[in-house]
Amino acid sequence: MPSLSKILLPVDFSERSVGAARHASLLARHFHSELTLLHALTPLHDEFGAIETAGTMLVDVYRARASQAARELDAFMAEQLAGLNVRRVVLHGDPAEKIVQFAHDEHTSLIAMATHGYGPFRRFILGSNTAKVLHDADCPVWTGVHLEDTGAPAPGSIRSILCALDLGPQSSKTLAWADWLRREFDARLTVIHASAPGPDIADESERLWRARVHEGAEAELQLIQRDTGAQAEIYLESGEPARVICSQALRVQADVLVIGRGSAAGVFGRLRTNAYAIIRQSPCPVVSV
Repeated sequence: MPSLSKILLPVDFSERSVGAARHASLLARHFHSELTLLHALTPLHDEFGAIETAGTMLVDVYRARASQAARELDAFMAEQLAGLNVRRVVLHGDPAEKIVQFAHDEHTSLIAMATHGYGPFRRFILGSNTAKVLHDADCPVWTGVHLEDTGAPAPGSIRSILCALDLGPQSSKTLAWADWLRREFDARLTVIHASAPGPDIADESERLWRARVHEGAEAELQLIQRDTGAQAEIYLESGEPARVICSQALRVQADVLVIGRGSAAGVFGRLRTNAYAIIRQSPCPVVSV
């Protein structure tokens, strides 16, 4: 049975962090989770390269920066997070590496973090830290490009959940996680599978072959649903996966999209080549399980 007893929220003090914190606090209040705010301070030698960082001036600069980061982290959304079990941690090193290692060492249940991107080009950008965390973390990651645009989610605001399945080895785990979230919030769950469109051939044998592929996928989805006990509506469409999945998210007014992410080695199953595009284009937060 999944658990969200520990939620990790990486903080860089940007509006993206504020947006991610709103979603993390909603989950933490619902699940009575321990919420850890983590800021990773990049060492000066990473910024200054070959410059000797042992000099007194740079050491003093770094100490001042670390003290300032600790003060800012202590003040970060203090009022909004009041009443929650909150830890505030400053670590030193590469942000993505520190996030992944901390999550692993602390047996974190979920990492909540925004993507990187600004203005009209945001749908084409996935920040390097977020990409590394998605690739390496061994727990679910909650992210999305619109987190900072939304106001504070209201309790019970997860009413519709979309789960995208690729029929790979992670499909049962992904659907089970989505159905668990459905039960927790008494939400509606929809499953979408996007199959390859195939060549546009009008030959009767080609149409029959496509029909058999569709029937096979539907039968496999129903088997996964039966094995997990999930209560969900199932939809099958052909086309480019990111487009099909994100269009379905709009149709069902999904509040959360759940996709399979694979192992700690970052294997996304057959969705792996589309996962970043799905996250960039999704109209709602995406949980990569």
